[in-house]
Amino acid sequence: MKIVCIGAGPAGLYFAISTKLRDAGHDVTVVERDPRGATYGWGVVFGDDLLDTLYRNDRGSAERIRAASTLWQGQVIEMCSQDKAYLGGYGYSINRATMLEILAERATDVGAHIEYERAVDDVSEFSDADLVVVADGANSRIRGQYADEFGTWVDQGRNPYIWLGTDRRFDMFTYDFEETPEGWIWFHAYPSSAGVSTVVVECQELAWRYLGLDRLGHEESTRVLERIFARPLQGRSLVSQSRGKAASWQRFTHVYNESWLHDNMILIGDAAHTTHFTIGSGTQLALLDAVALAQNLFDHGDSKAALKDFNEQGHAQLRLAQAAARTSMAWFENVDRYANSNAVDFTFAIASRYGEHPPWRYQQHLVNQNFLVRKGKLLAGIGRRWFCALRRGESWR
Repeated sequence: MKIVCIGAGPAGLYFAISTKLRDAGHDVTVVERDPRGATYGWGVVFGDDLLDTLYRNDRGSAERIRAASTLWQGQVIEMCSQDKAYLGGYGYSINRATMLEILAERATDVGAHIEYERAVDDVSEFSDADLVVVADGANSRIRGQYADEFGTWVDQGRNPYIWLGTDRRFDMFTYDFEETPEGWIWFHAYPSSAGVSTVVVECQELAWRYLGLDRLGHEESTRVLERIFARPLQGRSLVSQSRGKAASWQRFTHVYNESWLHDNMILIGDAAHTTHFTIGSGTQLALLDAVALAQNLFDHGDSKAALKDFNEQGHAQLRLAQAAARTSMAWFENVDRYANSNAVDFTFAIASRYGEHPPWRYQQHLVNQNFLVRKGKLLAGIGRRWFCALRRGESWR
């Protein structure tokens, strides 16, 4: 089968890997409009569940991704640089550019072809392809040309946000909320590589305008944010430029398609669906799409049946994640409803933003603020990581 994949992001590259591993006879080409190494953003987060899938699917790239990943343990939520509270959990993060380089090298190793700096304006140039996988992101040009056929629906969130880096190393997943006379501004931060952390700043519209962030250039905007978050950043710098390109303020683009399938085209990753960054599932869902599509093509002798099943199964499996993401986005858009409470109550509101919890959960949350209890949960998390690593057969650390 001749397969063309448009877009060399996580979804496109991992689909190429997964497909070639299942059937080396497929002719798989990935085309990407940007040069190799040109990417936006900083770090992406994931958990043991994704690592389990990556190790089962392709141990070669999984081991390299794990080796390049950074661990964060626990979550801390700080209010106005004074009050703080804690949540549990742990996860991993990796620099997005590093992940893409690992996947690109692995795709080439298994026999896929990658063509960089090749813009695709119309899929008609791939008329000889049996399958065109559209993986060119949330603002997909190709999907836009066939919006009626895919039943595409796109809208934007209310809150401006910007994706930055910092040379302050955060060991915990950290939130910091600061109040302005016109609303709230906050960040969430996590380590993404040695000595570098990712900082995603989000704010309410009125606060954004009050601070002049709607008018300032990227350097001036970065300096304003450094002053606002001077204490949690411990005087360290924020970095706007990633791979030479300055970050810009955005509003989250929510993408939904009634169908991911049209003729011999199939949407995957952000081209098919997006989930708000506050649930940290975008990259994970893109990689899972890639695995599922490759497996469906392998399982079915008929590619039409494979694409039909992928489309139906994918929509069904995604409903809960998209509902949770929209709920989370709406919660942060209305953060002022909750932010006037103390840090402990506010943190519980963050943890329970997806739905109501029984009263005992709040009591448990209060107990978890105790240092010794948190220390015990940290040790339990280490035990779980050890078990998961042992089950995957990885060298634990």
